[in-house]
Amino acid sequence: MKFFIDSADVKEIETAAALGIADGVTTNPTLLAKVPGTPEEIYRSICNIIDGPVCAEAVSLDADDIVAEGMNLAKIHDNIVIKIPATKDGLMAVNTLEKEGIKTNVTLIFSPMQALLAAKAGASFVCPFVGRLDDAGHVGMELIEQILQIYENYGFTTEIIVASIRSILHVQNAALIGAHIATIPLSVVEKLVKHPLTDAGIQSFLKDWDKVQDR
Repeated sequence: MKFFIDSADVKEIETAAALGIADGVTTNPTLLAKVPGTPEEIYRSICNIIDGPVCAEAVSLDADDIVAEGMNLAKIHDNIVIKIPATKDGLMAVNTLEKEGIKTNVTLIFSPMQALLAAKAGASFVCPFVGRLDDAGHVGMELIEQILQIYENYGFTTEIIVASIRSILHVQNAALIGAHIATIPLSVVEKLVKHPLTDAGIQSFLKDWDKVQDR
């Protein structure tokens, strides 16, 4: 499973890259609002760090406007992928951009049928939001299982990016299900490496090493 970093913070992305686990990046307007710089400056900086997909979200709602915005964003760097919401106009824009060789990521996916339509429109990626579904009383991971089954049934090559990840269990379950990608905040990435027994083991070894040194 590939890991994308869900952040627009260059320092966070550099940390993830240093760990060797950053296969790509997802951003959105909320994440961009938290860091200084213009969107173009931020995207360029991220693309200089990550040799993989960097998802930049289009904020237009009309199909023609989304296409125009997507084409401008794609000029920033070859790694830019255009994030587009799962709407009728969004799917039209996906179909047009993909035919122009510009990769797209259909975001705000909350149902298997939205994911199916996105794949049929030619999307390179889809982003189902598991955390928000959990918040609404649904089981977000069931949606990932359903999308994977549909894509397998019909041989779609669209990759599933499990999004709105809030916990270690979200990442673990995504991996067990066989999701292609998980997009993860750095705060959750840092939790993945932590285990109390690892910390206890290190302290025990260090105490024993002190005994060896005192000989």
